[in-house]
Amino acid sequence: MKASILTAGAALALATLFGTAPAMAQDGEALAKAKNCLACHTVDKKVVGPAYKDVAAKFADDPGAVDMLADRIKNGSSGVWGAVPMPPNNVTEEEAKELAEWVMSLK
Repeated sequence: MKASILTAGAALALATLFGTAPAMAQDGEALAKAKNCLACHTVDKKVVGPAYKDVAAKFADDPGAVDMLADRIKNGSSGVWGAVPMPPNNVTEEEAKELAEWVMSLK
């Protein structure tokens, strides 16, 4: 039993190391949960901020959307979706980009 648990753990570690871990959607969602993004947003309905699917739809034709959204995630924004501003988030540049890519994948 212990050997099978260790083998499964080793397999997961190797999958993560070599990039064969679960798809970006799961990673992006996990990061959004970890960074408390889901306190104000959900995938499919407006809460305090817009639904992520609405964001993806609004910027679907914008080739610079990922970079623009990453900047807004990291630095905050206001006036795009109404009067409630989005405060800056405590994320790295890489995390902001991963979150933006995940949001845009929700089209």
